[in-house]
Amino acid sequence: MKSLIAAFILFFISFSSFAQKEYDQENSSFFDRVYLGGNFGAQFGSVTFVDLSPLAGYMITPKLSAGLGVTYQYINFKYYNASYSNYGWRTFVRRNIGRQFFVHGEFENLNLQFYNANDDVVRQWVPGLFAGGGLFQPIGRSGGGFMISALYNLLYDDIRSPYNSPIVLRVGFTF
Repeated sequence: MKSLIAAFILFFISFSSFAQKEYDQENSSFFDRVYLGGNFGAQFGSVTFVDLSPLAGYMITPKLSAGLGVTYQYINFKYYNASYSNYGWRTFVRRNIGRQFFVHGEFENLNLQFYNANDDVVRQWVPGLFAGGGLFQPIGRSGGGFMISALYNLLYDDIRSPYNSPIVLRVGFTF
């Protein structure tokens, strides 16, 4: 039971990295405004879970950014001798409020594996629409720091969702 609880915790709290770099709006090139980051989460044991979710963002203004990302999740249940993969994409927009707070909106579309009543494997696209915000604590002057956010899935479906709650927490660092 403890490993199942740990799997859920790691599933919903993943390490994230979002670039928070500063730039001169008038004299910066396109590439000065581009940043890379993403999520990575992993657990190993009776339930193995690996989440790789890189993203690329563009700073439209010093306080507003938007971007795209992809997601791959591998889940293995040793007790049931079953494993499967989820994959998909997301797009997001983020608005900084001051230097430490932000609001975040994201659309996610994941292709998930299900078993129907006949135990046949079925794959379906499951959308998620997340809204929320968070806190960013800068560390040093390089743009890196600590980030925590709480997002609410407005399209949450307790039968098909890969999340066990409409609330998703993300904790991580930026580099």
